[in-house]
Formats: sequence, structure tokens, C-alpha cells
Amino acid sequence: MQKIQNNQRHRRIKLESPLFLGLAVMGLIGAALLLASVALTSTSSPFLCAWGGRAGPNATSLQLKAILHYATSRVVPQQSLGEISVSFGVLRSLGPTNFLVFGLGHDSLMWAGLNPGGRTLFLEEDPKWVQTVLKGAPDLNAHTVRYRNKLSEADQLLQHYRTEPDCVAKNSFLRGNHNCRLALNMLPDEVYDTEWDMIMVDAPRGYFPEAPGRMAAIYSAAVMARNRKRSGVTHVFLHDVDRKVEKMYAEAFLCKKHLVKAVGRLWHFQIPHEANVDADFC
Repeated sequence: MQKIQNNQRHRRIKLESPLFLGLAVMGLIGAALLLASVALTSTSSPFLCAWGGRAGPNATSLQLKAILHYATSRVVPQQSLGEISVSFGVLRSLGPTNFLVFGLGHDSLMWAGLNPGGRTLFLEEDPKWVQTVLKGAPDLNAHTVRYRNKLSEADQLLQHYRTEPDCVAKNSFLRGNHNCRLALNMLPDEVYDTEWDMIMVDAPRGYFPEAPGRMAAIYSAAVMARNRKRSGVTHVFLHDVDRKVEKMYAEAFLCKKHLVKAVGRLWHFQIPHEANVDADFC
């Protein structure tokens, strides 16, 4: 989801045909566009009611821009078709939804286009990259995030979590939490004030020691899902689970018992808001 910065990931992406994946992405967006069009033909449509009768035209415009982008670009999303299809299936079942994405990049137009009428917000570590992406896709909603940690501190941060009272599950919170080093405590108010139905963690960078790593993103996603006030579950998607830290933190905070699907390097969790309210995360 973040820009491709290492040769190993670049080689993996080349294993899939850009043309094939681009056409597949166009097909997924086209399917969402068809659903949106059908919804707009009936004033009794639940989709239309959820959109308030006013977001449809804007959503359609964004979807058309996404189709045009992937039809004319050789740069394709970093996730495979199988991995993308997992999240698309949930988006299709939920309808317009609140979707928080850690990372901004080549697949951002796709995610926004697949969520017509919903709220899709991207959190990105690199302010220059945000400017670059928004220059070509100004309709995207993105914020820059500053991370306090480094990948090399992953083991130390787990020990910190176990000893810091403001980190433990029953006390967990994010906004203004300066004591817990894993808490993303200075995000935009929009993040804290929205109950997210879906959270995708595919950033920040986590493939060299000085990179921020995804420890705080995974922990914070778990806190947001756990503290959800509305009924139902929060769908959390974690990419690159083939890496040690992603897998270790997923098992610590997202919990194997909440894992419902694993495709390629993507894990899909369904976390109920009432899960282990007075106990540990997992």
C-alpha cells in the first residue's frame, strides 16, 4: 500500500501480470459501480438510504476515475487479486461503510472506489508521498501520521505493553495516551471520532530496522475495534503476515481466535466490540 521501496517487494509484484491485475481491479470497481447504479434506481434502496440520497453521483465520479486510472497505468496494487477480493467481499456485504486504511499508494483509488458513498480515510507516514498521490487523486481523504517507534524496538515494545497500565486492554485508549508507546495518540480527530467498520493495516514501512514498523498500527487497530460502541464486529485486515513482527503483533493483539480468513499474505479478523472486555487482548 505504501510506495514500493525495496527490490524484494518489486520482484514479487512483477510475478503477477500488471495487465491481468489491472483488468481484475477494473472489474471489481465496475462491480461496485454496477451495485451503486442499481441502488440509485430505487428510492427504497437501503444503499440509497445509507448514502442520504446525495453521495451517489460523487461516488460514481470517483469510481470512473479509478477505472480510468487502472486502465491506463502499468502500476498496479501491491496486493494480489485473491487478497484484494477478501476485503472487496466485506465491502460489498456491508455497503457504504467507514473504512480506515493505514497506507496511501497505488491501490488507494481502488479502495475508495470500492466503497461508494462510504467514508474511506488513509493514514500515511510520508508527507511528500501524500502530496504526490493527492496531486493525481485529489478526491482521496488522507492524513500524515508520525510514528514514535522503530521496527528494531518491536520486542522491547511488547515488554513495555505488559508493564504500562495505560497499554493494557481494560485501560486501552488512544487520544492523548502519552504513556503507552504503542498508542497512536496524535491522530486527527476524524480518526478518533469515527467508529470504523473496516481497518486495513498495510503500512507503515516495516522491512528495515529504522522503519517505523506496524506495531503501533496493529495495536491501535485492536484498541479501536475493542472500544467500538455499536453492535457488530470490526473487520481488521493485516497485510504482510509472512513477516515476523506483523505475525507476532497480530497474535498478541488481534488474536488467532478472531481470524476468519487467510489468503496469501493477508489475514482477516472479525473482532467483536465486547471481546474480552476485562481481560487481555488475546
